[in-house]
Amino acid sequence: MKMKTAFVIINCIILAIGNCGGPLMTRLYFRNAYLPVSTSSLIISSQLAFTALFAFFMVKQRFTHFTVNAIVLITLGAGILALHTDADKLAKETHKEYIVGFLMTVGAAVLYAFILPLVELTYKKARQQISYTLVLEIQMVLSSVATCVCLVGMVATGEFKVEFFYELSFFAYIIWIDLKGEIAKEARDFKLGGSTYYYVVVAFTPIIWQGFFLGSIGIIFCASSLVSGILISTLLPLTEVLAVLCFRENFQAEKGISLFLTLWGFLSYFYGQIKYEKKKKKTQAQTQAHETQLPQLPVADSAA
Repeated sequence: MKMKTAFVIINCIILAIGNCGGPLMTRLYFRNAYLPVSTSSLIISSQLAFTALFAFFMVKQRFTHFTVNAIVLITLGAGILALHTDADKLAKETHKEYIVGFLMTVGAAVLYAFILPLVELTYKKARQQISYTLVLEIQMVLSSVATCVCLVGMVATGEFKVEFFYELSFFAYIIWIDLKGEIAKEARDFKLGGSTYYYVVVAFTPIIWQGFFLGSIGIIFCASSLVSGILISTLLPLTEVLAVLCFRENFQAEKGISLFLTLWGFLSYFYGQIKYEKKKKKTQAQTQAHETQLPQLPVADSAA
């Protein structure tokens, strides 16, 4: 029991670092490249409702009125952050491009919301004992597949000028690609200190995001996919507060309302869980007391 509590605390810390630090590092990159910075807010704001829906059908997640109240409040609170985002659009972005980007963002939210209950279902259907080693293996597989898909996309769009030279080592080949492709050009045009700071940001961004992904599936291992989704959405307004402190952004009224609603929903969920656990323990105690008070039937004498 103590070990599981320690795992919960560790995964919550990892998730908090990744969920707050990952978007900040990504925002640092996007801002200096003059790209939209509100995309992550919109993605995370809509994933909780989809996570709850998929969890209900895939893993038969139990819902109480406290759980529903928390989902509604946290989704509304996170969704408020997506308001007044017109200033984040690119100056030359057309209405059609904005709509396509919006639909792709919602699609990404649905896909990620599907992954969380799917991981929980994998744990339940596994034919071996679930350990944290298995959690790390699942994370490694997910990250490896995602990396391959992204590399294929970058090659297909021409960001890598790929020419195969088998006599070159893998390290030299990567350097050759970098010097010939769009990455080096993007690094030279980076507005925050040039290419050195660009590679520092690019190197630390995936490391911190790994904390987010590892923490999210670790919470599923310790609790459920719904709890993981609630924690992710609860940390979103805190990320926005950190963005105010780190990037000197304006703390608009929407961010204050979002923080209030999210914390309200977070407390509502765990208050409901505490009441449920107390009721469950009380019922178990009453059942045990009733069983001990049952009169024992007389045992027939075998000699008779």
